Amino acid sequence: MAEWLIYLAVGAGAGLLAGLFGVGGGLVIVPVLVWVFAGVGIDGAVGMHLAIGTSLATIIFTSMSSVRAHHRRGAVQWPVVRQLAPGIVFGTALGALVADQMPTDMLRTVFGVFELTVAAQLGFALLPEAHRTLPARFGMGLAGSVIGAVSAVVGIGGGTLTVPFLLWCGVTVRQAVATSAACGLPIAAAGAVSFALTGWGNTALPPQAIGYVYLPALIGVAASSILLAPLGAHLAHNLPTQVLKRVFALFLALLGVKMLLG
Repeated sequence: MAEWLIYLAVGAGAGLLAGLFGVGGGLVIVPVLVWVFAGVGIDGAVGMHLAIGTSLATIIFTSMSSVRAHHRRGAVQWPVVRQLAPGIVFGTALGALVADQMPTDMLRTVFGVFELTVAAQLGFALLPEAHRTLPARFGMGLAGSVIGAVSAVVGIGGGTLTVPFLLWCGVTVRQAVATSAACGLPIAAAGAVSFALTGWGNTALPPQAIGYVYLPALIGVAASSILLAPLGAHLAHNLPTQVLKRVFALFLALLGVKMLLG
């Protein structure tokens, strides 16, 4: 019962973050799931991979709920999503293959360093100013591939990469957040399928896993995340979020340090 309550609490936080900051919540979901999986006796050799794959699967539902709320406000730039999507799907599948070949300790270190980087980005407002317009098809495909690959390796919806890229290309903040949330859907879908396939047949996985996707965690996190994502999107359009970002950045920094310390 306690395990299910943790999954529900993680999902609630992830959904709120998805709507508020345009991130899929994976930066919180992954480390918490790693610790929960260790606590319930899942083999540590697959715990990190299982947490990443499950995180990506939950972001499917988080993104759908968040995107619906942003779309009603007319903030999602769908032409941009369509241009990024092919590269995102390719990069995500490639990233899942790379992650499958990485040992747990290396994957955990990569995640910890990435989380500290995101914490610094949020805490010090290190977002780029507009220096150019959106690139042509090849450039958008390349950007999508990089976003997808990195997102798959660390189990996130890509908002921490997509939002800065769109801001650099002259997209407004609210449109960048909303469009990033929409881009999280192909990242999550391609990532979940890829991790399910790369983990298929691994005998160290628990019985209720489909590859590197653990069904109890998926159900618990997704159930609560879809309820909180619209609230996060509402707050993003009605509240100044700078103070919240700094608090969230500190929290991410603590999670990143904890991951690096094992």
